[in-house]
Formats: sequence, C-alpha cells, structure tokens
Amino acid sequence: MPDYRLPAEWEPHAATWLAWPHRRATFLGSFAAIPPVYARLARLVAAYEPVRIVGTRDVLAGPRALLADEPSVTFVELPTSDSWIRDTGPVFVVPRERTGSPPAAVCWDWNAWGGKYPPWDADAGVSRGIAEHLGMQAFEPHVVLEGGAIETDGDGTLLANERCVVDPRRNPGLDRDAMEAILQRWLSVDRVLWVGGDLAGDDTDGHIDQLARFVAPGRVLAARQPDPLDPNHAGLEANLTLLRRHVDARGRTLEVVPIDIPAGFAFQGTQLPASYLNFYVANGLVVVPVFGGPTDEPALATIAGCFPDRRIEPFDCRELVRGRGGVHCITRDEPS
Repeated sequence: MPDYRLPAEWEPHAATWLAWPHRRATFLGSFAAIPPVYARLARLVAAYEPVRIVGTRDVLAGPRALLADEPSVTFVELPTSDSWIRDTGPVFVVPRERTGSPPAAVCWDWNAWGGKYPPWDADAGVSRGIAEHLGMQAFEPHVVLEGGAIETDGDGTLLANERCVVDPRRNPGLDRDAMEAILQRWLSVDRVLWVGGDLAGDDTDGHIDQLARFVAPGRVLAARQPDPLDPNHAGLEANLTLLRRHVDARGRTLEVVPIDIPAGFAFQGTQLPASYLNFYVANGLVVVPVFGGPTDEPALATIAGCFPDRRIEPFDCRELVRGRGGVHCITRDEPS
C-alpha cells in the first residue's frame, strides 16, 4: 500500500480504544477486580485524549455508570468476545503524504492466539466494526496477525517475533518469507527485524510488546532478566544479542537499552509475564506497568529518559497481569 505508512505509537493520536472486560477466560483469581482497573486506565488516558470503549449494550452498562462524569469517554456498541483490543482491533495506517486524507484500517483475521480461548467469533469482527464506525477504508489481508505481535518506529522498520507470527496454528502454510512479504505489503514497511522467545506465562507465544519496543527511530528498549536461574534469562539474553546486530530500514544499527523485568512474578504458583515493555504511549503521557517490586523505579527512570516531554505514569498491573497482559495489550491507539 504505497499511499500509506505505519505510524509510531508516539505520533499524535485521535483517540485510544478499549474493549470492556466481561469474560474471565484468560484471568486467574478474582475477576471482580478487573473492570475497575480498566476504568482507572480510561480516566487516566482521558485526561490527555479521547477514549472510546466498545462492548454490547449490556456490557457497557457498567462503564457507562463508572465513567459517567468523564466527557472524553464515549461508548461504541460492538459485540466482543474478550477485552484484548491491541490484538483484536484494527492496525491503523496513515497517508504517507500530508494531504489531509484520513487514516485507514488494516483488519487482520483473528483466532484467539492460535485457537487458545474459544469462542472468538465476536472478536473476529471487532476490527472491521471499528473501521465501519469511523467510516474508514478497511483493508483485509485475510491473514491472522495480532497487534501486540508487531512494533514500528514509524520510519519503515517493523519488529516482530517469529514465534507468534510464523505459526501454523495461526497461518498454516505460510513460512517466514511469506509472512515477511505480507507484513511489508499491508503495513507498508521496508524492513522486518525478527526476534524470538517469549516470557514464561505468556499465552500469546511471545508478543513483541512484552519484549522490545521502539522509543525513537534506531532506539529500542528491550527486556532483560539478569538472574541466570530465572526461566526468562536465556531467551532475553539471546534477544538482546540479536537486537544489537539488527540494522533498520534506514541503515542504522539499533541502539538497544535493556530494562530489567521482575524475577519470578507469579500468582498462586503460576508465573506471569510481568514486563515494563508493555507500556502505552498516549498524547503527552506514557503509562508504565509496575508490579510493586525493586525493579519498578529503575524501569520508570529509564522510560522517562526516553520520553522527556511526556508525563510518566506508573500503573499498578498486579491485577491486570493475572490475565497475562498489561496496559499496552488492552489499548489500541487511533492516529490523528
């Protein structure tokens, strides 16, 4: 799609989208604690940009009551199966030239991370439903891809994890070369940089937004676990080595800044993918997951140094991560 490009998350937003939680499929422990977490995030982001929340009329009754006093929060009636809109929502692209033309939506297929959590039929229509609500042109590659599996610098480079993108449970018969060509065509990127591995407890098979994130063209923050006995240590060290060898679409060798993630973070004996890389960049704001441990403050300081002109807001994710995700997983940025 030569007329479009994939913008970086730090570029100006028109809105942030959330899907209201109503199903405990991925969550361990009490589900009652989860909707208030979404409401807290909606209030936080709504101070900086509009927030749009999707769900059926019955599902939206809860957030309508909780957020009735928030004029920047609006509600869109749209059926959902689950609440991980980073993965179920559209991937927006913007015009390559500043013509005033609107963004468009790339609506990928969806099968709940390779068929893990049926039923997923309602979520399979979320991206198209959002595009129709916005009156946007929608492109449909008819390939499974989750939004959390890709990360861009806005300058022609895409980061992706081979393990969750090149997957026979998602796209039988498509190898890495085929998927790379599909990503380049439909997202208008020039180069795909592949990493591997995943975090213990991550049921997405290694989404990139838990592992490595661009903070500027040529600069990447990457998860590290220094404890050699931790199950995440070896895979993250291998990724750091790989990232440091990568050259982006403009010929830059990546500057890689490691961030230590919590060690052995678990709920009732089940390790969870607690990662500071699952931050969300909004207009004037960066929302950073925190987990109540000694690695929180160093991570916040590192991220603050990457976004000096934005407010850095720590967001307690000890309950949200029981669903095996974080703030980036439950948000979808709509570019201006």
